[in-house]
Order: sequence, then structure tokens, then C-alpha cells
Amino acid sequence: MSNLNLLLLYLVFISISFLPLGETVSNCNGACQTLNDCEGQLICINGKCNDDPNVGTHMCSGGQNPSSPSSGTCKPSGNLSCKGKSYPIYDCSPPITAATPAKLTNNDFSAGGDGGGPSECDDKYHSNNELIVALSTGWFNKRSRCGKMISIRANGKSVLAKVVDECDSMHGCDSEHAGQPPCDNNIVDGSDAVWSALGLNKDAGIVDVTWSMA
Repeated sequence: MSNLNLLLLYLVFISISFLPLGETVSNCNGACQTLNDCEGQLICINGKCNDDPNVGTHMCSGGQNPSSPSSGTCKPSGNLSCKGKSYPIYDCSPPITAATPAKLTNNDFSAGGDGGGPSECDDKYHSNNELIVALSTGWFNKRSRCGKMISIRANGKSVLAKVVDECDSMHGCDSEHAGQPPCDNNIVDGSDAVWSALGLNKDAGIVDVTWSMA
């Protein structure tokens, strides 16, 4: 009889073990079976919720995909000579976090402006009264952030802006880039409207900011 009871307990345990996770949503390193089991932009990797290496977020401490680059590692992939100077080129950018450090620069998105050709996302020029930005090549991530909103913080203020273009970290010094050298790998290139919303003076040229996906 005792053996029968043990068998019944074993069957109950097995049944519970295979119950679906249902509506449970897990945070970093939480148990998961499908993508829907994980919170926000996290994905299910080997049964645990983790950062998506294709998105570039690093919200889980100590839980990165072993195949992805280590946090903070982004080295130049070469150099580009331009007007007698050599500039590093990058195909990557620092990891995106809830407060990603960046350099805010000013870009003219209108026809004939210092942005060069039309915006990469929609092949159009834009008014500088729009709250729009261009991101360095790594953050732009092959157009995956086109049309996405980001939150930029500086000077005790914050603003939401739409990604419409790439601040090219790989190429430059040609007509397409208005003769300008490649961007650094940590640039948020904002319109006049973005600078105004943050209460910043464009004459400063470059200002330290933080940003995140909205």
C-alpha cells in the first residue's frame, strides 16, 4: 500500500511539473517557455528570460547571451582618411540601458542642410521643428529603430523624439554626408526642436545626455 501511495505522489508531482506557465510574466533570469513569458523586450533563452542580443539591450545583470559581445566592448573596425585627418570607424555602439550615456549633437534634417541626403528611414527631408534624431550606426542597428521613439534626458529635462536617420559611423567625407567625417559611435544627432525642448543652446556643439527606448 505504501508503494502505491508513493506512485500516486510521483504521478502528481510529474503532472504539476508540466503545467504551462500561463499568464505568468518573468523578469531577468526568470523561468520561461515562450517569448510571451518574458517581460518587455526580454526573450526566452534556454528556459530563462534574458536580453535579446538582436535588440542590443542589457537589462539583465550577469545574464547576457555568451555569443554576444561583452558589455561595453565596442572597438573601431578601421579608419577613414578625411581632409588630412584619420577618423576611427565603428560598426557597433555601446550597450543600450535605461540611461545610455551619449553625446547630443545638432543636425539639420532639411534639404540642403548639414545632414546631407534625405533621412535613411523614409528617404525624405524633415523640418527641424520636428522632434527627430539620427543615431550612430550601432544604435541605428540596420534600420531596426526607424520610427521608434526614444527618451532623451539632459539639463533636468526630458523629451521624446523619433528616430528617422542614421548618424553614419562607417562612412563620411562625401556628398551623401555633406562632406562631414564619420560619426562617433555614441551620437544622438538631434533636430533644433530636440535641443529647444531640452533647454539647450545649439552653440554648445556637443552636450552629454542619457537616452533609452521609450
